[in-house]
Amino acid sequence: MAELGAHLTAASAGDDRPSIFEAVAQDSLMAAVKPALQHLVKVLAESNPGRYSFLWRWFDEIYVLLDLLLQQHYLARCSASFSENFYSLKRIPLRDCQQQPLATAGLPKKQHWRSLLLLVLVPYLKGKLEKLVSSLREEDEYSIHPPSSSWKRFYRAFLAAYPFVNMTWEGWFLIQQLCYILGKAQHHSPMLRLAGVRLVRLTAEDIQALEKKLAGATSNQTQSIKTQVQSAVRKALGGIAFSLSTGLSVSVFFLQFLDWWYSSENQETIKSLTALPTPPPPVHLDQGAGSALLPKLRTVCPLCRKIRVNATALSTSGFVFCYRCAYNYVKTHQRCPVTGYATELQHLVKLYSPES
Repeated sequence: MAELGAHLTAASAGDDRPSIFEAVAQDSLMAAVKPALQHLVKVLAESNPGRYSFLWRWFDEIYVLLDLLLQQHYLARCSASFSENFYSLKRIPLRDCQQQPLATAGLPKKQHWRSLLLLVLVPYLKGKLEKLVSSLREEDEYSIHPPSSSWKRFYRAFLAAYPFVNMTWEGWFLIQQLCYILGKAQHHSPMLRLAGVRLVRLTAEDIQALEKKLAGATSNQTQSIKTQVQSAVRKALGGIAFSLSTGLSVSVFFLQFLDWWYSSENQETIKSLTALPTPPPPVHLDQGAGSALLPKLRTVCPLCRKIRVNATALSTSGFVFCYRCAYNYVKTHQRCPVTGYATELQHLVKLYSPES
């Protein structure tokens, strides 16, 4: 009888275990939301640089704050991240294998804060590292530093080692997923293991408890002033997080479609479908503070006011500058000196004259 009971317990625990498709799908949900939001912000910044350019410059920091607020709300309310709750999953501590706590009970503090940091901080740092590697590769290509400088030797060594580090990181996740498929691991992601939790499906008791918690959130009456202030702050933050999560829940499939539409695999198709004539140069230029006035002679750089050396054009606006002038300005301000259009280093185009 004891062996039969243990077998039934293991079987019931196995029924609560999400499939690899559910686990990977919830991982890809937030991974698809960020690029789609990033594209929307980029469109806004390019349409009105003066008003929305700060959103593009500080997109990573703004997104990580919103993500922190969203994940904190769902971890405290549902014992799950936003994407896990979207797929009706919850997190439980690894030690609770036989008797699972309700989703409304929340995670222990240690697992809660570990989960929050790993959900928000790790993707943020990984994205920053990828941008750093991309910028270092651009500087290495443009050869701004002397070939023998110690700084250039250092970041060339870093660039050489980064692919192996990234391959090890991705291989770690792949091996963990294979172990999960074969039933050799309780979690499909190393992040769950580091957080000390595992994923299970929501039960009918969890759904009822969540509904009761939502219905009885406003039942407390006799509270001290300090408790009322803390409750008001929690309600305000919860309301913001709830509005964000509701908006994401409604628009998640639209955002995933945008991510697919603007993916690299579809760029050739998009270009063929949306091919338009080249627009004329801007007529009304932004001549506000920090904008360069156009010189009368076409061979003069608008920035240094001297005859251009190593002529370089900006593909975002078409204006031509000295290479070093354009490189230093774009690297510092991320916009065209004349038009104010959002510009990055990869938009610099080397011009070759017939004499050269």
